[in-house]
Amino acid sequence: MTTLPTRDIGGISVSAIGLGCMNLSHAYGDPPPADAGGRLLNHALDSGVTLLDTAALYGGGANERLIAAAVMHRRQEFVLASKCVLDLYDGKRWVDGSPQAIARTLDAALTRLGTDHIDLYYLHRLDSRIAIEESVGALVRAKEAGKIGAIGLSEMSAATIRRAHAVHPIAAVQSEYSPMVRNPEIAVLDTCRALGIGFVAFSPVARGMLAGAVADDHYAAGDIRLTMPRFLGDHLRRNLALVAQFDTLARSIEVAPAQLSLAWLLARDAAIVPIPGTRSIEHLDQNLAAAQLTLDDQTIAAIDTLFAPGAVHGARYSAAQQAQIDTECFADEALAPPEAGAARRLPDPPRRIGDA
Repeated sequence: MTTLPTRDIGGISVSAIGLGCMNLSHAYGDPPPADAGGRLLNHALDSGVTLLDTAALYGGGANERLIAAAVMHRRQEFVLASKCVLDLYDGKRWVDGSPQAIARTLDAALTRLGTDHIDLYYLHRLDSRIAIEESVGALVRAKEAGKIGAIGLSEMSAATIRRAHAVHPIAAVQSEYSPMVRNPEIAVLDTCRALGIGFVAFSPVARGMLAGAVADDHYAAGDIRLTMPRFLGDHLRRNLALVAQFDTLARSIEVAPAQLSLAWLLARDAAIVPIPGTRSIEHLDQNLAAAQLTLDDQTIAAIDTLFAPGAVHGARYSAAQQAQIDTECFADEALAPPEAGAARRLPDPPRRIGDA
């Protein structure tokens, strides 16, 4: 058993680099066999990772079941984080932030995970039909019942974070953040600092772009990048030209590109915890080694200049996906037309006077 440096997110001590578990079950083509996923999860714990991040959406609950089967016998060794609001119903992806749906998703997650308590539970997305105060209130009641510990938000704006925090202290905000994706710098990071909220950076190597995993747009069927404009066509070709310069910078200081991306994030703020995902134990070891790197000011400035706002081509999400994202956008982030199969919202749940 080895250890990693630790960081504090909302009063919770976790390894400086956590593990995003999504791609073991979801979003990047066919998932690996369960036994391979289990080996990676156990290796992560053996290597000092103490934050595992999952969600009800990932594989329609398959990711939570994988964690249960692989590592819940080591429950005391890690902080367990999961998410609600985004879920699968009848095989389709829905957004439902109503208290009823949150309670239903949480109870199903606890069953899948084989536990009675989740340490950090996020609202995965903002449901614009439901006041954020109602959704947070549902999590407060779950906390009072002992089902969850800390409360988190994912992909939400500074204004929404402040409204949620007024209902109950928010421990962590999770959003995409990497040298290529700087949206949290618009307002969210400052808000988290002001309120004492930790920040968890998902896709910290830009969905593989900053890890040597993207050379063209020939992705496997079902790969989430097939719906993301900046990973396709001419946008991708232009972005890969920037990535080539990033890779050259990494070679000049004798680190892997993924390590450079993670070290850049760790240098931004002591309250930032990146959660890279991988299916490779070799890549996992490489990622975790970034926790020991210190970048000089010249290297950080070079990265900031290379990926200054406006440098990356194409929107982060399609228009249909962006409609569910509350996080602030840069003015030049053009949106693509909605594609078929985008996530939908459940019909408004029946509400009675006095419903929570």
